Formats: sequence, C-alpha cells, structure tokens
Amino acid sequence: MDHDELREWSKRAADWVHDYHASLRDRPVRAQVGPGQVAAQLPTSAPESAEPMEQIISDFDRIVPGAMTHWQHPRFFAYFPANAAPASMLAEQLANGMAAQAMLWQTAPAANEIESVMMGWLRDALGLADHFTGTIHDSATTATLSAVLTMREQALGWEGNKAGLSALPRLRLYASAETHSSVDKAARIAGIGQENLIKIPTDMHDAMKPGALAGAIRADRAEGYVPTGLILCAGGTAIGAFDRIADTIEVAKSEGLPVHVDAAWGGSAMICPEFRNLWEGVDGADSIVFNPHKWLGAQFDCAVQFLADPAPQIRTLGLRPDYLQTLGRDEIVNYNEWTVPLGRRFRALKLWFVLRAYGLEGLRNRIRNHVAWSRELRDALAALPEVEIVTEPNLSLFSFALSSGDRATEELLARINDDGRVYLTQTRARGRFVIRVQVGQFDCTREDVMTVRDVVAELKEGLE
Repeated sequence: MDHDELREWSKRAADWVHDYHASLRDRPVRAQVGPGQVAAQLPTSAPESAEPMEQIISDFDRIVPGAMTHWQHPRFFAYFPANAAPASMLAEQLANGMAAQAMLWQTAPAANEIESVMMGWLRDALGLADHFTGTIHDSATTATLSAVLTMREQALGWEGNKAGLSALPRLRLYASAETHSSVDKAARIAGIGQENLIKIPTDMHDAMKPGALAGAIRADRAEGYVPTGLILCAGGTAIGAFDRIADTIEVAKSEGLPVHVDAAWGGSAMICPEFRNLWEGVDGADSIVFNPHKWLGAQFDCAVQFLADPAPQIRTLGLRPDYLQTLGRDEIVNYNEWTVPLGRRFRALKLWFVLRAYGLEGLRNRIRNHVAWSRELRDALAALPEVEIVTEPNLSLFSFALSSGDRATEELLARINDDGRVYLTQTRARGRFVIRVQVGQFDCTREDVMTVRDVVAELKEGLE
C-alpha cells in the first residue's frame, strides 16, 4: 500500500466507522465468542507475498467486529468507560498520520508545547491550585508507578537508583483497601514489595481512617521501617470510594510523607464545581492522576499526572545522554524525563480537540446527566422485589445484589452479560458478591441507562 491507496482506504474506513457506531445499539455489548475462536480463523504463519487490501478488509469485517466487546456501546456500564468522542478520533487520525515520536521538544515542538498548555487548561478546569503542572502518561498505572518511584528515591536520599535496594532500609507505603490494583503493582515494580504496602482500615463510608494511618506510621517507625508515602483514593474502581483527602494529607504532612491521589475515574467529574467537595484538600497533594480517557471523551490512552513540584520526579526518572541533548536549548522541557518510557505519542492533540469541540460546559452537562441517571436507576432497581442496593452512588457508580445471596447474584450477572443488551461487572462489597453499575459512556441516553432496570427485572425471575 502506498499513500495514494491509503487515501482511498482511509475514506472507506471512515465510512465503516460511521456505520459501526450507527449499529452499536443492535449489537450485544460483550463479545459473544469463546477462547480460541478468533485464532482458529487465522493462518498459522504470515504470507510470503502481499495480499490485496480488499481481502484484508473483508477478513477484518468477517472476523473482528463480532468478536469484540464494544467499549463505545451506549449501554456499556462495566468497569469504567474508555470513551472516544468523535473529535478525539479525528485528532488520533491526524496524530497517526504524522506518526511523530514526541520524546523530545526538538522531535515534536508542537506536541511538547500543546501538552504544556493542555495541562494548564485541565488544571484550571478541575479547580486545582496554580502551582500544579503536569504531563501525559499512557495510563494511571504508569503515573502511579512514577509517583511511587519518586517517593522511594526521596525516602532513600536518592540512593535507590544508584546503589540498588538490597542494602538499604525497608520502606513502607500506605493506602486504603479501596485503592486500585495499580498501587499494588507499583509497590512491586518499585522494589518496595507487596508486604510493605500497608492497607489502612476504612470507616463506614469506605474512607481511610486518619487515626489508623497515623498509628500505622508510628508503629512502623518504632519497628525500624522507613515510611515512604501515601496513596489516596478519589473514586475507587470497586465502589467509587473517596478517602478523606484533607484529613489524611494532614497526617501525611505531619509525618513528612509525600502524597499521591489516584483520581483516575473520579477526577474528570471535578470539572463540575459541585462535586469538588469529594476531594476537598487535594491542593495539598504532591501528585494527582486522572484519566481523561475515562470520562472526558479523550480516546485511550491518555492519563494526566499533576505535580506540585516536578523536580523530584525528574530527578528520579530523567536521563539525558549525549544523543538526547537539544543543543543550545538547556531550558527546554522534555516530558520523557517525567515518566518511564522514552518514546511518547502525541496525546495532547486529542485533548486540544475534545476541549474545543465540546467545551467545558458541554462536558459538564454529560457528567451531570450520568450522575443524575445513575441515581434514578438506583431508585428504580431498589423498587424491584428481591433487589438490594449494597453501596450507594458515588458520582455515577453504585452496586446491588439479590437478597437471596451470592450464588443468585452471580447467576443474574451471567444472564445479563450473556443476554447482551447491557454489560455490567462484579466486585465484593460489605462481604457480598455485588453487581457494579457505572454510568459514563459518552453517547448514552437516559433510556439506555434505564434499560438496566428492565433487563434486571426480566432476568432475575426464577433465581433462588
């Protein structure tokens, strides 16, 4: 394929994408295939000679769409969304066409400087203090790892990267049980270890207890451990839990510990001023992550990390060998030094397009609708016989179960997802197997949301 052919096939691909999205409501949300069915349709080795694009596209159409879970389906209420607004898709097409590797300012000046400006736009949109700056990572996992690595180096007097960890003191991280598994992964990869990630008890509102945090830090110091940092939750994945940000930051700061706030999902809602009480005190954090690819329509992947002071993270992660120097430009920001990978995509372009194409007020209205529809659905499900609301809505996320127990609830979830009209997932809360409902798909309507009630009412019949 050459660029002339690319132009023609790109137009046909755009038509396919349009038709695909127009047909999503007619498709089952979750993939209706078993393991190995896709692989069985593919040759076992690559072709020796070029094949016609017509055949390649035909095979794609035959094999792929029916074997995909449709994340842009308006009745996708599972996990958290990975929204891709049309304006974001367009920006991705343009970024893909340029195919830049934006690792340094000199390799992609526009990508670098637009990223800087977008961090300012988003900081102000979320109501954060002016001292925050930021960068874009692929996902919150990488942002949290970057924050934890920085905590490690600060706690070790910058000796970890240089000397290794084997002869250095044993470190401790603190978080609540509601934090995402990416925090556990960061503790492992950073060499701190799973056993040294201390999960602090939560209160009746699923928030970390500040007193228990203070007690754990004091006990660890007495045992000779080195308290290293605190990771707080602002919209947990399981049930949407929020820690008491101001109170727990006060404890951490009194102990000299840096704080990272995981707001990967919930952070997007902070463009609405009425929700900011949920993370009151966040301006005292050292690091904050939120994912515009979850709830703001910026196509995956796009995770933003705000830093009160980027210098410690740059000292931890930055390397500048001779071949990465921008000669005569020592003052330039090179965002690869703020994160783990050297290579960087032009992710800021989709933020620029989305924020301009929908405006902050348009994005706020979507989030406000999702929160309102979630609460309306909660009430509709609670009115059904044998359905119990287990955790109340945090923003647009809540959970429910059947009164007859875990086995019946698990069977109901299987029926729902095999049925295909909506897609939900599970977690455990209050000692029970529960079904999560989160509303956040970019193009969903109230009618799409209320379909959950109809499906549950129909499919729960006969379960014991």
